[in-house]
Amino acid sequence: MITLLLYGVNWLIKNVIIETFKAFTNKTKTTFDDFLIKSNFPRYIGRIIPLLIVFELYPLLFSDFPKVLLVFEKILNIYLIILAVWIIRSMIRTSRDYLKTREGFNDKPIESFSQIIIIFLWVIGFMFIFAELFNRSVLGFAISLGAASAVILLIFKDTILGLVASIQVSVNDIVRIGDWITFEKYGADGTVTEINLATVRVQNWDNTFTTIPTYSLIADSFQNWRGMQESPGRRIRRSVYIKQNSVRFLTREDLDKMAKISLIAPYLQHRQEEIDKYNAKNKVDKSLLINGRNQTNLGVFRKYIDSYLHEHSAIHKEMYIIVRHQAPTAQGIPLEILCFSRDKRWENFEYISADIFDHILAAIPYFELQIFESPSGDDIRNLMDSLNNNQAL
Repeated sequence: MITLLLYGVNWLIKNVIIETFKAFTNKTKTTFDDFLIKSNFPRYIGRIIPLLIVFELYPLLFSDFPKVLLVFEKILNIYLIILAVWIIRSMIRTSRDYLKTREGFNDKPIESFSQIIIIFLWVIGFMFIFAELFNRSVLGFAISLGAASAVILLIFKDTILGLVASIQVSVNDIVRIGDWITFEKYGADGTVTEINLATVRVQNWDNTFTTIPTYSLIADSFQNWRGMQESPGRRIRRSVYIKQNSVRFLTREDLDKMAKISLIAPYLQHRQEEIDKYNAKNKVDKSLLINGRNQTNLGVFRKYIDSYLHEHSAIHKEMYIIVRHQAPTAQGIPLEILCFSRDKRWENFEYISADIFDHILAAIPYFELQIFESPSGDDIRNLMDSLNNNQAL
């Protein structure tokens, strides 16, 4: 009968508190109280009054049974500890969910911090529970727990590593929610959607998800694209390979022809005047083209690309624009183009990059240069046909 009465009181009080709390939240503008309901905070609070009633009644009910009274007292004390942990945990979860909606915190690893606090909360709670069970002080139990630290470290190794990693990731600002990271070891290439104590969740560009151990963020090497996203431009860095035997000095006829290219016409005139002045001053014999100073088709082409990039509206003019040679290879001379796109969005960035290199590839024949390509099936077939025709002749 008493049990049914307590159950009825518990049900009534909990529902009254919950409904009152819901009515209150509907009238407020803040979302914090909505998260309190979501985390069952009113439900846990509603259990306090029935518990206090039980604390007052149980000595009267079991006064003739001292052993039962002792056991019941321990059970109530343990339940009170657990209820306190639940209430505090509910507040932590409410704060976590609320902070995630705030602009200044939506990229912070709030999940990791909340998990760390909840773990410490349960550790303290279990210390109080064991101290209650074995009639020891919390301090004494903590000292005995320290003696078994080696075993505890072995059992909870992954959790401890995750805890350390979460703190370092947060303090050193290594990764934030919303960062684009590339982690080849785990096949991750996309946006960080969640950081918690044990794992980091990444949504890849194909909408799949990759889970990465949090500790690997400080133990292994990965690429974080945040710097690119925060910078004024996104880097374009590609090379075209020029056939070495297509590079040559330019004759007067070549210069006259290239002078019609508007982007480099002023440069050609100014540059050639300098060269002619130098050659005349040093009485260079120009009957042989190699003598003295000359312009080359590759050098003029480099200047053309540089001028083209400086004129391109999608290229950031206040960041590096470099067109340079690299060491010759078996595939030819790498001509590297390095510049920065104003638009950092992936789709637009790829469009801008393709547009630039479409133009560069189409412009190469105007400078009588050739792009290196590995021989294809058609090339080999044409070569064989040519050899067969020569033999037939």
